[in-house]
Amino acid sequence: MNPLDTQDPRTAPWQTSARYPDPAVIVLDQSFLRYRLALAGVERIATGLRWAEGPVWFGDIRCLLWSDIPNNRMLKWEEETGGVSVFRKPSHFANGNTRDRQGRLITCEHGARRVTRTEYDGTITVLAQEWDGKRLNSPNDAVVKSDGSIWFTDPPFGLLSHYEGAPAVQELPTLIYRIDGDSGALEVVADTVDRPNGLCFSPDESILYVVESALPRNVYAFDVVGGRRLQHRRSFIDVDEGTPDGMRCDVDGNLWMGWGMGSAALDGVHIYNPAGRLIGRIALPERCANVCFGGTHRNRLFMAASHSVYALYLNTQGVAGG
Repeated sequence: MNPLDTQDPRTAPWQTSARYPDPAVIVLDQSFLRYRLALAGVERIATGLRWAEGPVWFGDIRCLLWSDIPNNRMLKWEEETGGVSVFRKPSHFANGNTRDRQGRLITCEHGARRVTRTEYDGTITVLAQEWDGKRLNSPNDAVVKSDGSIWFTDPPFGLLSHYEGAPAVQELPTLIYRIDGDSGALEVVADTVDRPNGLCFSPDESILYVVESALPRNVYAFDVVGGRRLQHRRSFIDVDEGTPDGMRCDVDGNLWMGWGMGSAALDGVHIYNPAGRLIGRIALPERCANVCFGGTHRNRLFMAASHSVYALYLNTQGVAGG
């Protein structure tokens, strides 16, 4: 029985759907039918976490990494064995993760208030930790553009409590930054988003989508001008209820966005087409914080959802670099 059919999906034990198509994959617009695989269902691949975030796929070693922020650790799931182990502890309360175009791990660290790169030999290189002589707040999420530049958001969430960082004075406004792929120079690309959170590029990198986690919550689209400047901010979707969080784009330009809070019926992943229309949902028994595409063909969506990580095969592929 699907856990979403029980009286309270927030407390029901997870059970794999006994039938196909999985009723947890909800078609809201007929255009979404092409992305649903009739014989694929939502799978829970890990649980027992405090707050799962920042999934990132490593196809060369067939594993998924993600952050468990309050436990101050990063975990690894191996596709071949299904085993879960600790990848890094302490992790400096790591949050968002991605890979650069050379395959190295890029990590946003709440605790150390920095963005780092893990080199091939395991050593850590600090890419950004201050701006204008002041410490960053708590870098949250990052995405890498095809030119090698790293774009990341810097809200204050890691400064608010000991649960996901350490209480500290906020020294900078909440900004969006770009790290140049060649020089490593840091620059501000947007100062008009209050508490920026999840972000991702459209397939042709002409648009950057950004979640605003202040109230009222918004999802904005920016034009990327000259490959490095953001202009023409506009609202991409109307956030009526709940909280959008991390997101990634597929090759058709659809946004697959972690969602939660508000009504439990909204927990999971919301899928919007390039026009900003909600076309489908993946219902989960937990709030979903972030997603990534992975698997051999980048056709498997991994969903970091509060205490668990879920996966679903799809009839689409994630954009490279996400």
